[in-house]
Amino acid sequence: MSLPFARIAVIGLGLLGGSVALAARARVPGVVVTGYDADPAVRARAAQIGLATTIAQSPAEAVADADLVVFCVPVGAMAAAAAAVAPYLPAACVVSDVGSSKASVLKALGEALPGATIVPAHPVAGTEQSGPDAGFATLFVGRWCILTPPDDADPAAVTAVSAFWEALGAKVEMMDAAHHDLVLAVTSHLPHLIAYTIVGTASDLEEVTQSEVIKYSAGGFRDFTRIAASDPTMWRDVFLHNRDAVLTMLQVFTEDLTELQKAIRKGDGAALFDHFTRTRAIRRSIIAMGQDDARPDFGRDHGVADQP
Repeated sequence: MSLPFARIAVIGLGLLGGSVALAARARVPGVVVTGYDADPAVRARAAQIGLATTIAQSPAEAVADADLVVFCVPVGAMAAAAAAVAPYLPAACVVSDVGSSKASVLKALGEALPGATIVPAHPVAGTEQSGPDAGFATLFVGRWCILTPPDDADPAAVTAVSAFWEALGAKVEMMDAAHHDLVLAVTSHLPHLIAYTIVGTASDLEEVTQSEVIKYSAGGFRDFTRIAASDPTMWRDVFLHNRDAVLTMLQVFTEDLTELQKAIRKGDGAALFDHFTRTRAIRRSIIAMGQDDARPDFGRDHGVADQP
């Protein structure tokens, strides 16, 4: 698939940055991808595994001649990463990112790169893994990528960034940044906060040993531990930079949890059954839209080596 971008700079070479680089090279013939990470060890490893066409050793080298720069750093590091490349950014370059909170990212990029053409993006995809070895070229296939361009964004740049993500296999949707942050607070950020809390609660219980928590983890708790294994730096920054939306959704969740607590205390089976029936329908809708696997145990491959 041809694109208006021939030279792409990827800033930050963890799971998402590595996947962007690998996907672009695999799916866009002739594209040149330059990768850069502020951590020398990450740069060395990225070069060793061939994550990009070239691994730059400085911000200046990273963005030289780039027509698209994609910031793939934690949202709390976005301002510093943008400031580092600001003096070297080509005038006609389009700037984007992969951050999961958009209002704060747009503000950070706009302040660090005044006059730049900025089209924020959020590919709703990922795993609990992190680092340059975690990336893979098919991460975005069939997943949504939400673009949150500002009102004065260049329509041609928005179209070009949309085409870029479609070339990587994603389905693209446009959304207002503030609305995006509210939607993601309930569909992603709050679930992660709950997972971190439940796993932390289990590890803190004096009546239950850590070995028992690990040994007898049922499916529900085990899946929470997968989410709670996500990159601590990234998620710390998400909660701090999408604070208002997360707190709004957390208040709603707390009120709903209180209602369920009352139903359990009163023995109100009808209320519980009604609630669980409604939530079951949501799960079926997610599967119907192709956003998860309907196979038993989330499609996990239980080979012979996995058996006790």
